[in-house]
Amino acid sequence: MMQRFFDQVSRFFVGALFIFSGLIKLNDPIGTKIKMEEYFEVFADDFGEFFLFFKSIALEIGMIMVILEVVIGVAVLLNYRMRITTVVMLLLMIFFTFLTFYSAYFNKVTDCGCFGDAIKLTPWQSFGKDVILMFFVVHLFWYRKTYKPTLSERTGDVLIGIVTAVSLFLGVYAIRHLPFIDFRAYMIGNNIPQQMIAPEQPQFEYTFRKKDGSLIQSEKYLGDTLEYKYVGVRQTNEDKTKAKITDYAVSSPEGEDVTQETFTGAKLLFIIYDVTKASTAHMDEIKKLTRDLDGKVEMMILTSSLSEQFEPFRHEYQLAVPYYFADATVLKTIVRSNPGITLWVDGTVKGMWHHNDTPEASEVLQLIANP
Repeated sequence: MMQRFFDQVSRFFVGALFIFSGLIKLNDPIGTKIKMEEYFEVFADDFGEFFLFFKSIALEIGMIMVILEVVIGVAVLLNYRMRITTVVMLLLMIFFTFLTFYSAYFNKVTDCGCFGDAIKLTPWQSFGKDVILMFFVVHLFWYRKTYKPTLSERTGDVLIGIVTAVSLFLGVYAIRHLPFIDFRAYMIGNNIPQQMIAPEQPQFEYTFRKKDGSLIQSEKYLGDTLEYKYVGVRQTNEDKTKAKITDYAVSSPEGEDVTQETFTGAKLLFIIYDVTKASTAHMDEIKKLTRDLDGKVEMMILTSSLSEQFEPFRHEYQLAVPYYFADATVLKTIVRSNPGITLWVDGTVKGMWHHNDTPEASEVLQLIANP
């Protein structure tokens, strides 16, 4: 009876968590790609440059892994082909646990991206989560031969096929457009300057030892006296004293800081983080948009490419818009498209578009007119 109960708990816990984790990352495959590239860069430095090859196919690797997560989650809930499902699931968990331990112990990647931008975990929290999950996964693997499928084999095959196809469709759609749900600090509706301010000031708790040996805590520093001896201090609200955006900065080709200018009035920002990787499929629509809005809205191009790279690109596609420099990682975070477009009014994000969905000038002007 106890084993059956634990079987059910393990099945639903593992299945639900795999589905949730996979769907969160399917919502933003480009974010998963960026995280995979970060891991491959670290592995290239630590284990060998051949890992750089995997960086070039990080998007495909990421898509396979997150689709596997969703499919395995559904399969576990249905007891579908558990002999194979649990083996694949265990291998995935070994891989994930290694990644999170490596990140935590060597402080290499400070955010594993386990739940995308929806839930941020520290490396040690991620590792702890994987250790707990591994306990349930090993249980399912150990008793894999005893589980009976909920559906017939043929029905199960069809359902798993549908889940795989739907997951692939969702991922491809998010890549070709934008995430269905935006969890980033640059999402529509957020005020960027406010996101650059910490929610709270640091608060501390001081520990002192009394004459009788007992410890007391105080929000004020009491100092060393005859009654109290200072022991230590800890910050009680560390998670609330860091701004959500800490690295946004924009500079002109002359080196002038123009960050604050991007928060003044209406600004239509064209994000082209790397001209060598930028899609040119819709440059005609983007060029038309800049012409239609000329003199009506202030426009800026933000890039991390060098002037020597960007100038020929700008002239080739006749983009008569001034350009400025920002960090590549920041630009990738602002919008999951290269090129991408975002509209800020007094620092508040009013609109965001993938280059496949380049807006008409009337849509931009309407968003500005209706704050």
